[in-house]
Amino acid sequence: MKWISVTLLLIFLALQYRLWVGDGSVADLVRLDRELQRQNAANERLQERNRVLAIEVDDLKDGLNSVEERAREDMGMIKEGETFYMLIEPNR
Repeated sequence: MKWISVTLLLIFLALQYRLWVGDGSVADLVRLDRELQRQNAANERLQERNRVLAIEVDDLKDGLNSVEERAREDMGMIKEGETFYMLIEPNR
């Protein structure tokens, strides 16, 4: 009877070890839950960025105003008949 009790106790301890420390343990579950929350937050940020980029792409496809604005800002282009003024601040 004593051997059965010791054997059952050892089995119980081995299962408890696996529950609290081993693969699939409670600590592992908590770590995975935190990682999932971080990944979901990153996915939401990327989805919002993609939404903004999709709106910008649609705007560039449809309207010439966006193309003109991009040309002015990124390439420094000016319309015919316009005068370009560059203001330079003195170094202090």
